[in-house]
Amino acid sequence: MAEQFDLFSNVDETPEETTQSPRVLYFDLETQKSAEDVGGWSNSHLMKLAVGVVWDSHEKRHFTYLEQDAAKLAEKLQSADLVVGFNVIGFDYAVLQPYSPCDLQEIPTFDMLMYVHKKLGHRLSLNGIAQATLNAKKSADGLISLQWYKEGKMDKIIEYCTQDVEITRDVFLHGVEKGHLLYDSRAKGRQRMDVAWDIAQLIKSAAG
Repeated sequence: MAEQFDLFSNVDETPEETTQSPRVLYFDLETQKSAEDVGGWSNSHLMKLAVGVVWDSHEKRHFTYLEQDAAKLAEKLQSADLVVGFNVIGFDYAVLQPYSPCDLQEIPTFDMLMYVHKKLGHRLSLNGIAQATLNAKKSADGLISLQWYKEGKMDKIIEYCTQDVEITRDVFLHGVEKGHLLYDSRAKGRQRMDVAWDIAQLIKSAAG
């Protein structure tokens, strides 16, 4: 199995508190191929995994998976009470599905992009939400990650994917704790989007 990177592994809870709380896994992946390479976004199942990163709320650490460990990544996600991602249902699961005999769509999942699209009627980027809400932004983009893969720069992809997971987690937890996210509209400027995110309720809804 690939080396597991335990970045940002500060344990703030006692073991008793940790085991009693839901296991929330924050997840993102990067691919080997682009949509153009495989004939369009509808063929995302052909893009192949380059790197997948999970942050585990129980273990307070990251887990990193390369393609040869993709089945173990799928198993890890199935251990969650809730998986949180951004476009995870529409994209990440489609990329990962060929590596798993189980239906990943059955994993209790909260997809922030789906929530935003349903609430606003249009999509927002994770980077845009993070910049407005947290004053944080991604260090690169998917196209650069694809170039890094061609160049064999796996450490750079891991770093980039890990940062995406961090941003995904922090945006989600801001929504849970503060009850809102911010984003910028070209027509209206800075906007506030109220969100009612309760982890227990999201788990219940996802399981139902």
